Amino acid sequence: MDAVASPAGLSLEPGFVSLAALPPGTHGRVVSVGTSADALSALERRLLEFGFVNGETVEILAEARPGRDPFVVRVGHTTLALRRREAQSIWIELSRARTP
Repeated sequence: MDAVASPAGLSLEPGFVSLAALPPGTHGRVVSVGTSADALSALERRLLEFGFVNGETVEILAEARPGRDPFVVRVGHTTLALRRREAQSIWIELSRARTP
């Protein structure tokens, strides 16, 4: 998986964005942690243990001001605080708004 820069932040593929780039109120699903090219780091393995597994729902609940770090995220039924640099390797597929 190759990451590229996009206006919304780091992008993995069309529609996939790094969790670190997302604002509060954003909903999505985990696509992956890390990249397939590299072995998982200790931090990436720990993120998987926290529940950031493929297909799990994610919501950004809040962020600290003024620096946006740390921020509060709900993954599945677990709520935790992360630093933006810790969340850079979590890739999210954004949820599309439903139209009536």
